[in-house]
Amino acid sequence: MLEPSGRVVMISGANRGIGRAVAERLAGRGYALSLGARRPDSLAELAGERIFTHAYDAVHLASAEDWVEDTFERFGRIDGLVNNAGILLEATLEDGDEAAFDRLWQVNVKGPLRLTRLALPHLKASGAGRVVNLVSLSGKRIKGDNAGYAMSKFAAMALSHATRRAGWDHGVRVCAVCPSFVATDMTTAARERVPGEAMIQPADLAELVATVLALPNTASVAELLVNYTFEDMV
Repeated sequence: MLEPSGRVVMISGANRGIGRAVAERLAGRGYALSLGARRPDSLAELAGERIFTHAYDAVHLASAEDWVEDTFERFGRIDGLVNNAGILLEATLEDGDEAAFDRLWQVNVKGPLRLTRLALPHLKASGAGRVVNLVSLSGKRIKGDNAGYAMSKFAAMALSHATRRAGWDHGVRVCAVCPSFVATDMTTAARERVPGEAMIQPADLAELVATVLALPNTASVAELLVNYTFEDMV
């Protein structure tokens, strides 16, 4: 297992939900963290000597450039990236208005693409760089009519495997974490069908992310499927 001491991990969308749970878990394990959110003041409770907070908006390239550059300037290294920031919008196949499709692509695909591209030289230099992409089981199968969200998550899965290929020889390992319903604000609309206490809890998902980050180069987990109930995956 890799020792967290001295290792620097960036986490997008760290102000709430899964991102917040991951930040709290990694902070407790001794990682140095760079936390990005559209409203960095929402991260004030997590601020500390080994925790750097920064404004980050997945829609804007300049925002990603500034965050990665400032993180490296602050710590002198980047060892891990957790691409967690994402949105859920309804976009069905028959929608004539493509605005939701465009927004999903901007945030769920181009957001992590940009951060990965910008952080990759530092992750390669680490020799044991780690990328964890919070994808979704919607990136593995289609359920319901929300084609736009699923398409964005299938693309995020492709990004994960492309990153594995690009970084493998330099010690970069990538895991696509694919949960079903997680008890966060994003799944509030689903509570009529599935109560929050029956969903995956953010703290449990954070434990899985922490485990993936700590695995050595010789024990790479490419995909991690997480469900709260039985589901055929074939």
